[in-house]
Amino acid sequence: MRILTIEDLKDIYIKFHQRGLPFLLSKLSFNSYKRTQSAFNEKEIQTSNFWIIPEVRKRWNKLITGDENTTYEEYLTNSFFKDKSNIKILALGTGVCSHEIRLAELNPNIEIHCYDFSDELLNKAKNISDQKNLNNIYYFAENVLTYSFKPEEYDIVFFHASLHHFDNIPQFLNDVVIKSLKPDGYIIINEFVGNNRLQYSKIQLQYINKALLEIPKKFRKIFKTEIYKNKYYGSGVIRMIVADPSECVDSKSIIPAIHQKFDIIDEKSYGNNILQSAFKDIAHHFVDVDAEKKIILENVFALEDELLRNHPSDFVFGIYKLKK
Repeated sequence: MRILTIEDLKDIYIKFHQRGLPFLLSKLSFNSYKRTQSAFNEKEIQTSNFWIIPEVRKRWNKLITGDENTTYEEYLTNSFFKDKSNIKILALGTGVCSHEIRLAELNPNIEIHCYDFSDELLNKAKNISDQKNLNNIYYFAENVLTYSFKPEEYDIVFFHASLHHFDNIPQFLNDVVIKSLKPDGYIIINEFVGNNRLQYSKIQLQYINKALLEIPKKFRKIFKTEIYKNKYYGSGVIRMIVADPSECVDSKSIIPAIHQKFDIIDEKSYGNNILQSAFKDIAHHFVDVDAEKKIILENVFALEDELLRNHPSDFVFGIYKLKK
């Protein structure tokens, strides 16, 4: 376990330039719930994370759906939701609800209830869905951990990049997810399921730094700073807890806990073991891809594929049915 690393000090400097002093000061609160809120409450976050790279998103699509141009929302629509009607979905920790809104657009026969503690993000989501004239998606600003959901109310509980923010996953599945599901209900996830608090293995850190060596210096200048990303040291636990007490708090338990309570209908690993950290804060260089950048990305993707042959995937898409 890494308590404090050079990466943590760099991250403080970078966050100051990217998100400003008020954001850093928000982390001084002794209230862990408020520190978590501050990580998500901003409507527009100026940053440069790996998910903004179009080629990365195509890679996800290929690994999850088999087609780089087909998103997992379209995949669900064309396969899982195809012959179903009157489906009621509970979406937890939804933020701005971009994926839930897309599912509502593609599937007018389903009803989605979005729950999140950030009323700011939910208001933004509602404005978007209103502009799209959607009448099958609803928003609730609530603390999921204390809210009393109706038992056996939903056909599906849905998580996109939110389940890893909940502690004690086995208990959370029992007390919130399974309790809310009908007896023949499902859980659908698109999640980080790697080590708690991003405590990467030594070999994973080695591969992340191998990836950085594949990236020329001109593409390693960190967003909104004058410094370059030359080496990745891994996250320390102290900064992880201070920045967001909920981040990857029990992520390692997600897959084992789901497998214990649910049967696998569909499960796809899609990596990001290298991409998430190697491209953090420098991803903006790869939004527009030319021949040189395409080769760089392909080399980094090849390194990740090599690592994944003998290392569990950090990200998983899955559909699971409640065991009888």
